[in-house]
Amino acid sequence: MSSVVRIPSKESHEDCNERLDQNHMADLTAMNVSLPAENFFQAAISLKDQVVEATWKGGGGRDSGQSLDTTVYKGLLGTAFTCLRSYEVTGNHHDLLLSAEIIDTCALLRPTYTTRHPTFLCGRGGVYALGAVVANYRGDPQRRDYFVNLFLEVAQERALPSGPDEGGFGMPYELLHGRAGFLWAALFINVHFGQETLPMDLLMPVVEAVLAGGRAGASDTTACPLMFRWHGTRYWGAAHGLAGILQVLLHFPLSSEDAEDVKGTLRYMMRNRSPHSGNYPSSEGNPRDKLVQWSHGATGIAITLCKAAQVFSSDREFRDAAIEAGEVVWKSGLVRKVGLADGVSGNAYAFLSLYRLTGESIYEERAKAFSSFLYHNASKLVTADHLYGADHAYSLFEGLAGTACLWFDMVSPESSKFPGFEL
Repeated sequence: MSSVVRIPSKESHEDCNERLDQNHMADLTAMNVSLPAENFFQAAISLKDQVVEATWKGGGGRDSGQSLDTTVYKGLLGTAFTCLRSYEVTGNHHDLLLSAEIIDTCALLRPTYTTRHPTFLCGRGGVYALGAVVANYRGDPQRRDYFVNLFLEVAQERALPSGPDEGGFGMPYELLHGRAGFLWAALFINVHFGQETLPMDLLMPVVEAVLAGGRAGASDTTACPLMFRWHGTRYWGAAHGLAGILQVLLHFPLSSEDAEDVKGTLRYMMRNRSPHSGNYPSSEGNPRDKLVQWSHGATGIAITLCKAAQVFSSDREFRDAAIEAGEVVWKSGLVRKVGLADGVSGNAYAFLSLYRLTGESIYEERAKAFSSFLYHNASKLVTADHLYGADHAYSLFEGLAGTACLWFDMVSPESSKFPGFEL
């Protein structure tokens, strides 16, 4: 990969997500769009090794004590997830062993800022769900059951099915720190072990609490059936808002009334996207049309619309809206960062979702184009004074680990999944 160059760190969060010069888009159509899968495969292995060296072997991961970030989102569990993804593609048992070692360390440390949350990306849910899956791959049923039982203890916490609390007080509802993130972790376990490993009668009260909270949050927004607050703001995106919460709800059996509220919320979002760009606002009533990424904007919403198109297959509008959101990502999604949360790696997954939904080769080609851009430029976009600090330059959602996962998924695009978001 290319050598690192400096990107000034004085710019604001939104400025650093600014789209690259439009000449880069022209370059995409001409450069290495058809890189063979073997290139991505080898690059993914190499980058995974760099991630492990930086965050675990050479980065003091074993000795950093209680201050260590253990989350999937930007901590050590993201490295464990990347090693697991590598094992699933390569069959290399050394990666599986590395993943297990990291998970066991995180399970022992359990820092206080992680234990507050029951979620997959930013809490205990990630430790226990990943721990169970990796132990099962290793043929260790005792360790698997240990982690599943720890997750069951989390699932029985009384705050999860209580509410509504209007989406911003008490336990939140969003994906990173709230009930949607807990439910995603439960789905991750059930996908690997069977749908009743964590029984529906345990999970559906939490689903119902999320729906009730959304209705309470929408009580003064009559045009939208569901709305949630995160720290007082009604976000629309995948990380803290509607796209992430709806993505999770779409995996559960919904009554006709609940399904209509989910569909009505998506239609409200579709009606209120920018009439000029087709992009989606980051939050309710926000007039700025700047961010095209997974966290905020068209990318995360496109992926959720793809899921809605599968669940509500007779409603063509969701498929059409997903395609339109994908066009926004293609035109404006070549941003100045690499990560899954707010960079090119995350934006490439919108095309992979559309490819799985439609089977149309144009979306595979677009995913290859973004992946090829990263193949040549990822190291230029990650610097020692990375906006969020060097510690996160190799993380899953804010750094290069997410790029490694994308490249592994480019080996078999038909079975790709956005880490921590798609199942």
